[in-house]
Amino acid sequence: MSDAVATLAKVTGSMGGSDAAGVESTTGVNPPPDGMRTFLHVLANTMIANVTTSFLWFALTFWVYLETRSVLATGIIGGAYMLLIAVFSIAFGTIVDRHRKHRVMVLSSVVTLIAFAVGGLLYLMQPESVLVDLGGPWFWLFAGVILFGSVVENMRNIALSTTVTLLVPVDRHANANGMVGTVQGIAFIITSVFSGLAIGLLGMGWTLVIAIVATLVALAHLLFVRIPEAHPVADGDRAGAVDLRGSIAAVRAAPGLFALIIFSTFNNLIGGAYVALMDPYGLTLFPVELWGVVLGVTSTGFIVGGIVIAKWGLGRNPIRTLLLVVIGMGVLGALFTIREWWPLYAIGIWVYMLLIPAVEAAEQTVIQRVVPYRRQGRVFGFAQAFEAAAAPITAFLIAPIAEFWIIPYMETAGGRATWGWLLGEGDARGIALVFLISGLVLVAFALIAFGTRSYRLLSAEFQRRGPAEPEVAAEASGTAPAQRTT
Repeated sequence: MSDAVATLAKVTGSMGGSDAAGVESTTGVNPPPDGMRTFLHVLANTMIANVTTSFLWFALTFWVYLETRSVLATGIIGGAYMLLIAVFSIAFGTIVDRHRKHRVMVLSSVVTLIAFAVGGLLYLMQPESVLVDLGGPWFWLFAGVILFGSVVENMRNIALSTTVTLLVPVDRHANANGMVGTVQGIAFIITSVFSGLAIGLLGMGWTLVIAIVATLVALAHLLFVRIPEAHPVADGDRAGAVDLRGSIAAVRAAPGLFALIIFSTFNNLIGGAYVALMDPYGLTLFPVELWGVVLGVTSTGFIVGGIVIAKWGLGRNPIRTLLLVVIGMGVLGALFTIREWWPLYAIGIWVYMLLIPAVEAAEQTVIQRVVPYRRQGRVFGFAQAFEAAAAPITAFLIAPIAEFWIIPYMETAGGRATWGWLLGEGDARGIALVFLISGLVLVAFALIAFGTRSYRLLSAEFQRRGPAEPEVAAEASGTAPAQRTT
């Protein structure tokens, strides 16, 4: 694992070492002298955990589509994943705020390990023909257990976002968030390549074994990682396990922050169409083993995008950067399937991956600047819940519409005559039409957002936030203002 940490340090250049010492965050948290090194260990461990959960989720999607050839089934699986994230994220954020981050990460790994083990037992108990029967209960139980184990991993990601505030100087937050994007890219490459290869060459059974063993390895390493943090200070009126009221109050405390969450949700609107249709389109162009390799190669865009942000940040106004990137995503989504050419699709995916770290890092950087540390978990959880809800809504709408109306329509002579001049010929022109419309809608939403009052308010609030507030520092460190030490 030390090799992975060294590699991450090499990517970040000047971010490592003693620069972290004594630099005070705008939320009042003083990062420890070795905070960056600890963050790199946490980041590397999270990469392994994310690789494992994504590996099994991707493999499940590939396996179900190859066994059923149902776009509806893949849309339901993808939509259900995002829906579960939306349902549980606020509770995850509450847990993150009320417990030490290391304990939260261990809990996440243990629950994921148990869920994957249960999935393995179900696979041993039932033949594959029963598990892929969409009309039977065993498919939904098997897929649901695996999805739940993957979703719980997102609690660790919320905790990771708060450790940026805890361990990294404020002037390096955008860069650290770019590092997270780089790690996501590395994870996506490994996931994409090996998920396709595992299903194509080994089958679902051995894929489950690999996921269970990898989860156990990540948990074992995490037990040796130490995150310096005082016991979290609770709010005055301790709410229930799901602190929705506290989450909303924290969001409303920063002018325009809710609008930022809306802005980030734009990306998930088109993401719902990708969740439902991206794999079916790719599997139309490539065999499953090659499709996994294509996703792996194009995921280098994640790494490049993350490195760019880790090196140069997001500019003076991350909110403006976010909206410009969303516009670029919309244009890309409208055009990258305009012809059924695999190079066009592959290049389009690479550019899309290149842009994703900027969207994620922009939102995280703003929240880390304007929200007190003790409430960041709930704000990140609320944002994740709100944004994740957009994808399943789109996926659940798009999958049946595409399968029962748009795809059959584009296979008729009338559909080809109406749209052939724009979308060309091929077997997946119905999916291309969905991507075209989704991308144009995304562009329109982002352009409208530029003219809103909320955009101006949040931009001004981000620029205004400067020196740390002592009372916030006390909240983060667990000491009174006069007792705080660096």
